[in-house]
Amino acid sequence: MAREVRAFAVTVLVLAALAVPAGLLWSWVSPRAPYQLTGEGRVLADPATQALIAADGWFAVITAGLGLVCGAAGWLVGRRTPVAMLLALCAGGVLGSFLVRWTGSTFTLGAVTVAAAAPGTKVVAGALSLKASGVMVAWPLIGVAMFGLLEGMHGYRESPLRQPYGGQPPL
Repeated sequence: MAREVRAFAVTVLVLAALAVPAGLLWSWVSPRAPYQLTGEGRVLADPATQALIAADGWFAVITAGLGLVCGAAGWLVGRRTPVAMLLALCAGGVLGSFLVRWTGSTFTLGAVTVAAAAPGTKVVAGALSLKASGVMVAWPLIGVAMFGLLEGMHGYRESPLRQPYGGQPPL
């Protein structure tokens, strides 16, 4: 039992540690939406901007890639404790997604350029945020799916059902 708890805790902590550089990467590659400062507050300067969608897309790509890598690494490392590893991939992926979102929206990296909409207007870059919150499940979902896929392929390869008649001689 202690081995399973240790495997769970270490995996969740490793995934949380991976989330910080992933959040910084998301902040670095994602474009910022331009906002115009008016007397009423901040207004989206270009309503047709794709920056809001691009930020969600980059988040999904980064966290899904981490899910693939973590699911494969978790399967390789956690063969002795598969249930604990599977639960840790799920819990660590959820925690990691929230940490990526927090880190990326807190720290601004990369070049933030905003073109002026009209002369005399003040245009600033908006904060990085997720508009499609469904991309938060990319890391845990793909990590668990990768683990399950590898476990299923490994189990089938060693299964007696793979042989004719289940490994028994025909009647």
